[in-house]
Amino acid sequence: MGGTLTLRLKAVAVESWLKTVTLSPGTKAKLRNLMHAIFNHAMRWEFASVNPITLVRQSAKRTRAPEVLTAEEIGALLSELKDPWRTAVYLAVTTGLRVSELLALKWEDVEFTAGEIRLLRGIVRQHIGEMKTEASRKPVPLDAELAKVLAQWRGQCPYNQDLDYIFGSPDKHGKQPYWPNAAMEDHIRPAAKRAGIQKRLGWHTLRHTFGTLLKSQGTDVAVTQALLRHANVSITMDRYVQAVTPAKREAQSRIVKLLPFPKVPTRLTGAAVTA
Repeated sequence: MGGTLTLRLKAVAVESWLKTVTLSPGTKAKLRNLMHAIFNHAMRWEFASVNPITLVRQSAKRTRAPEVLTAEEIGALLSELKDPWRTAVYLAVTTGLRVSELLALKWEDVEFTAGEIRLLRGIVRQHIGEMKTEASRKPVPLDAELAKVLAQWRGQCPYNQDLDYIFGSPDKHGKQPYWPNAAMEDHIRPAAKRAGIQKRLGWHTLRHTFGTLLKSQGTDVAVTQALLRHANVSITMDRYVQAVTPAKREAQSRIVKLLPFPKVPTRLTGAAVTA
């Protein structure tokens, strides 16, 4: 398709090309939408008279259901993990944070008194950037038991000042957080294997698990959307979820109670873990 004149682009040809792209349906749908936006811009500047992408069909539907963990599997996984990954996994599965948000957290972002976690930045390939959407920037609740877990980690971790990353890498002297892929491959997946978990585990599995557990506990759909901080909500809903509401606190607390944090020794366990 690279050598095709744009004015000769046909919808069926673009669809055929998309079928050859080895990306997920969701990513291919985003690619289709980007192309559509580019041609709209070309029409605005009168470089094109039609948008050939308008009739291109590309589903974003998943080819298979995402893996999720049960409460029992999460408990078994946590029991096999050492810090910082025990705390990182627990924080991820009780808040639904994306890994880019999780690893970008600093201690100053945790409002222990207010019971909130502020989301101010994301990190991808060790590059700090802004949050994905306005919805992504909304704070998440900090349940009292979850706050205890974070306070316990702060008392043990080597980097515990306000401006330090919560999961700062000793290899980088705390100036950068851990690499997510190395953590998953070297620590979390091996722990899952020891726990007898046969499912394919990734960071997004923890986010899917959080959403599934919310649903299993009877959480209202609107509250679930708010806790996951999805952008595709109505204006009314967007205004409703500006702050951490009692409904969101209650929903998160149900998940925390469902997933008790395992008792761990008070000695430092994080310094020996490599990035």
